[in-house]
Amino acid sequence: MKHKLTARKDVTHFNDDIEKNALKRTLGKWSLMALGIGAIIGAGLFVRTASAAANNAGPSVTIGFIIAGIGCALAGLCYAEFASMIPIAGSAYTYSYATMGEFVAWIIGWDLVLEYALGAATVSIAWSEYLNKLLEYFGLHIPYAWSHSPFEVDVLTGAHGIMNIPALFIIFILTMLLIRGMQESSFVNGLIVITKVTIVLLVIILGWSYINPMNHTPYIPEAQKYIDSQHVVHNYGGWLGIFGAAGVVFFAFIGFDAVSTAAQEAKNPQKDMPIGILGSLAICTVLYILFSYVLTGLATVNDFRTQGKEASVVFAIQHYMPGYEWLAKSVTVAILAGFSSVILVMLMGQSRVFFSMSNDGLVPKLFSHIHPKFHTPYKSNILFLGFVGIFAAFIPGDVVGDMTSIGTLFAFILVCAGVWVLRVREPNLPRKFKTPLVPLVPILGIAVCLLMIYGLGWPNWLRLGVWMLIGLVVYFMYGIKHSKLRK
Repeated sequence: MKHKLTARKDVTHFNDDIEKNALKRTLGKWSLMALGIGAIIGAGLFVRTASAAANNAGPSVTIGFIIAGIGCALAGLCYAEFASMIPIAGSAYTYSYATMGEFVAWIIGWDLVLEYALGAATVSIAWSEYLNKLLEYFGLHIPYAWSHSPFEVDVLTGAHGIMNIPALFIIFILTMLLIRGMQESSFVNGLIVITKVTIVLLVIILGWSYINPMNHTPYIPEAQKYIDSQHVVHNYGGWLGIFGAAGVVFFAFIGFDAVSTAAQEAKNPQKDMPIGILGSLAICTVLYILFSYVLTGLATVNDFRTQGKEASVVFAIQHYMPGYEWLAKSVTVAILAGFSSVILVMLMGQSRVFFSMSNDGLVPKLFSHIHPKFHTPYKSNILFLGFVGIFAAFIPGDVVGDMTSIGTLFAFILVCAGVWVLRVREPNLPRKFKTPLVPLVPILGIAVCLLMIYGLGWPNWLRLGVWMLIGLVVYFMYGIKHSKLRK
């Protein structure tokens, strides 16, 4: 059994999959970079920043962004090498199959469900919050019960949630767009990216003069325990709080690896994939650090814990930037559009991972069924509409977001390890892009990701463990019997 579990897919055989490519190549380097920025800038910046400041680090959330950015840069260098060498849909799953064998590939593929599917659910929940904020400008409001999960209670009114209908609605609309085709989806995403980057820059530039230095004092709060409104205990302040914040805001960086899932739809993947991955990551890291500094300087930590918890960016502008009501409204519209592009890329990434797993026989064939007209894995899209929709409608955003972060961190660890393993096993394979300073960069990437996993706390370790156990059952009941590599 051991040799079967560690059976690897020869890297040279991926050329066969490339030649049989059923997906349409429409994406250039700028489209890929926009795809990355579209996935990265979203709920992580506009929602998780305030959450990390409130629960973990206060104003030192900016240091958390720096730590998360370093971890992503190290992992991004490893992703870029793999993406230039194995330009196949499937991201870390495909890379693991080539380096560490089928069993590890299954684990990472199953883990990517946490990253992409739950990531899309998290952002759709944030989309729902900002939709309500937009409707308030027109005197409308979606009742708390129908815009929150049944596990949430309004701290001000005591109202209980039942089902998050707006979150489910946006998942449905974007799934239909994805089925229509990647070229159309990429065009819509490009327009949204321009809009939300403009808004981020406006908030940084206009908000800078309204920063209250008292909100940044002390910059690193004293270490203590904080219990939030849902009775969850957090390590607040000190370096443990900063590492916890890094794990929380790490969600804000999820997306650059989604670029790698579109390898089979890239025009020149060997050249353009590294540019798309590293370029989008570099641009977003700089914007994140500046944005989080301004946001925590505008509003207090207590604001982010109470009335400013939802739609935190709009709240900060409305209450601390007099005369900029127009910016608050523009931010609301841009954030809604921005969240839409993040959900779009997350849903795309998930369907492409299962497309690859289906081609390898590890999940049923229907996940790789291609639409006869649109040339997209439409059945996979429809199934994940149901799966993601359940989490979006019935689970709180903080819970789903942390599960997404820990799943992605685990994926990054395996990618970093995979680059190191393949350099030892296959040193002569052609590499259009080479990760520098191997094994130092992969080792540092693994270490930083482990620190962030530690900061997320034991409840998230337990959730990851339970999800992986479910995955093992599925693998040994189905995947191991239908694997094409074994046949």
